[in-house]
Amino acid sequence: MNSTIKSALFEYTLRLGDSPLILGQRLGEWCGHGPILEEDIALTNISLDLIGQARAFLSYAGELEGKGRTEDDLAYLRDEREFRNLLITEQANGDFAQTLLRQFFISAFHYYFYAELKKSKDKTLAALAEKSWKEVAYHLRHSSEWVIRFGDGTEESKRRLEDAIDELWRYTGDMFDMDETDRVLIAEGLVPDLSPIRKLWEKKIAEVFETATVSVPENVFMMSGSRKGKHTENLGHLLAEMQYLHRAHPGVSW
Repeated sequence: MNSTIKSALFEYTLRLGDSPLILGQRLGEWCGHGPILEEDIALTNISLDLIGQARAFLSYAGELEGKGRTEDDLAYLRDEREFRNLLITEQANGDFAQTLLRQFFISAFHYYFYAELKKSKDKTLAALAEKSWKEVAYHLRHSSEWVIRFGDGTEESKRRLEDAIDELWRYTGDMFDMDETDRVLIAEGLVPDLSPIRKLWEKKIAEVFETATVSVPENVFMMSGSRKGKHTENLGHLLAEMQYLHRAHPGVSW
């Protein structure tokens, strides 16, 4: 593997690790605060799945980089502009409807994305995608069922879902942006083209929204920038909390 490809793969693997890391941190905020005990446990378990995915991808990123950085170093000792997580993953939980809609959007994306990444010529990425896809299949089923309940439920639940759509839809385009890193790795058969994945994602969203009796937004300006380390103010606040203990007590073990 030449240096150009290895550098691109490191950058790409950071993206794969950062998104579940940040989303897992967000979902962890629900622990002890879920609307019912069953959902408190469900969200915590999904959070643990995501943190597990983050550990695997960031560990591999550290190996690719070859500078001795561990998954912990990459999670706790990088600054905001060094993170490559999708913008939607860092958005605030809001109410229960907003949290589950955010989960639905990202789980639908990951479901189709990992299905294609399983075909990667990089055996490590393919194996991690296989494991992650099995977990995401449950995440997608769980979140899509809730979206339908919100939309096809009471006037209040539908209003909250529609408010969540208005808040989050602008961040969905960021999931499908591609840059030179993508193009280099796509040409090598290491990662998938996101264009056909976007079509599958849009079809899934439309199907679930139709059942939920809500509309897919049109002509919405899309936020972007995650691949260049440009984030919303939400990420800085999240990192301040997530990284505090590790930075306050460097090198500590227990």
